[in-house]
Amino acid sequence: MHVEKHIKTQSEDLKYSIIIPTWNNLEYLKLCINSIRKNSHFKHQIIVHINEGNDGTVDWLKEQTDVDYTYSKENIGICYALNIARSLLKTDYLVYMNDDMYVCPNWDRFIANNIESIGHNRFFISSTMIEPHTTNPAAIEFNCGTSIEKFNEEKLLSEFESIKKEDWNGATWPPNIVHKDNWDLVGGYSSEFSPGMYSDPDFSMKLWQLGIRYFKGIGKSRVYHFAGKTTRKISKTKSDGYYKFIDKWGITSKTFTDKYLLRGKPFSGELTEPKLDFAVKLNSRIKRITNSLS
Repeated sequence: MHVEKHIKTQSEDLKYSIIIPTWNNLEYLKLCINSIRKNSHFKHQIIVHINEGNDGTVDWLKEQTDVDYTYSKENIGICYALNIARSLLKTDYLVYMNDDMYVCPNWDRFIANNIESIGHNRFFISSTMIEPHTTNPAAIEFNCGTSIEKFNEEKLLSEFESIKKEDWNGATWPPNIVHKDNWDLVGGYSSEFSPGMYSDPDFSMKLWQLGIRYFKGIGKSRVYHFAGKTTRKISKTKSDGYYKFIDKWGITSKTFTDKYLLRGKPFSGELTEPKLDFAVKLNSRIKRITNSLS
């Protein structure tokens, strides 16, 4: 595996480092980066990892003077991409963002306000996703287009603030932010989940094992998400990441996000160790045994 590194950012007055893995998704990547430039309150370091990039991504990023990037000619997946891009970090905080996201105005100011109020770095924070269609209790359903061709930016910018959404428990999925020390302590994203399915709850579980209990979704920090324009390119067979999570942690990822992180429920401060009932424990054990026998 050969990875190139290209550092072009000169400014030292940067708030956060935003890492965006991308895989032949240039038009969405352009929209994502331009929204960061346009709608951020602070100036940030933007780092892209290019997987393959045979759609013109490499040439476009060569022309961008304010974007650092790493590049692999083959698709090395999200986990390796995030870990190699971390080596270019210039700030104390790492933001992981998908390339099919559009940040709304002041998304970062609300994050900064929350971090300041917490007063320490032992936390994991997520912005709130706005999706055209969703069953995610932590997201907002508001249709401004299911693709870049149908994207109604004007509608989003004029109406997104009027939608009520309180802070919620259970930060796990991007866009999220974590202090670099905590990222390094848990070893970043686990390569055994490569190319990436179930690597998000695994990272949160590693933070949980580190003793972090502050998992918060910020209701006012919002991004529009076109929902899986990259991940749907790869196989979503449940057997891989799903059972790897069970084998590694002894419970299902749903048990972790629902019982430990209380995902999507109103924010209640630092979380506590849950008491799992017998049925939940038995279900996880049966699935673990079934997978080992198969």
